[in-house]
Amino acid sequence: MQDTLKNFAALVVSLIVVHMIYIGYIRPEAAQLMEYALAQGQSSPRDIVVIIKDYEQEICFILMFWGCFLIAGAYREILKTKYLYSVDLIKDVRIDTDNPETNGARHDLDVNGIIDRLDKEIPQDCMKSPLVHTLRSSLWRYSSTDNVQNLSDAIESNLEALAVKQDSENTMIRYLIWAIPSIGFIGTVRGIGQALSQADEALAGDISGMTDSLGVAFNSTLVALLISIFLMFLFHQLQRLQDSQIVDTQDYCDKYLLRRIR
Repeated sequence: MQDTLKNFAALVVSLIVVHMIYIGYIRPEAAQLMEYALAQGQSSPRDIVVIIKDYEQEICFILMFWGCFLIAGAYREILKTKYLYSVDLIKDVRIDTDNPETNGARHDLDVNGIIDRLDKEIPQDCMKSPLVHTLRSSLWRYSSTDNVQNLSDAIESNLEALAVKQDSENTMIRYLIWAIPSIGFIGTVRGIGQALSQADEALAGDISGMTDSLGVAFNSTLVALLISIFLMFLFHQLQRLQDSQIVDTQDYCDKYLLRRIR
């Protein structure tokens, strides 16, 4: 719930900031350039503020900044716990298998002691990390069954659940990457519709209105596609990092856990 509120607040901030920039600078500057060109009998200039002045481009920029926030948040969650993969969280907490107090336990690692240490020594903001969660749930399974195969199965099931969770958390980012070009195409349809409605003026010799409307059509598509390409690049980098996290978790469990279980 807290993450949902944070993401909604980021959307509101993005909307306010982008809209203030548009009404404070971009649209007044674009209007001034277009009026000057009209006075000189020229077509609208290909200035950046003229290209991005329309409402479709504004919405695309709002969604772009929101998408960047969502991707940056996912980056941060992964990178803040990456150091755990270089730390031996298992260590050699062993029990004496010859001691009668162990009740003939077959494993030589104090599994409950490892779990208790994970609960006490791991920072609270890292407790939900995939590595710690996988270790705790796998060790609990092994502690209750004393079966190495169950331990291995628990690790595999946790990694599969992690992949599903990451895929579901990326749903909104995928939607934004799809929605931004769609908004650009809406601007294209709107611009072409306006241009066709001014066909009579163009036949009479005044093509300025038609060219401005076609400018709206092509500019919105251009901006939307460029933003979509940028977000897609960031998203693919995020997916690469997420896949690497799953592989690192598997390697960590093989190196520090499974090899120490008899």
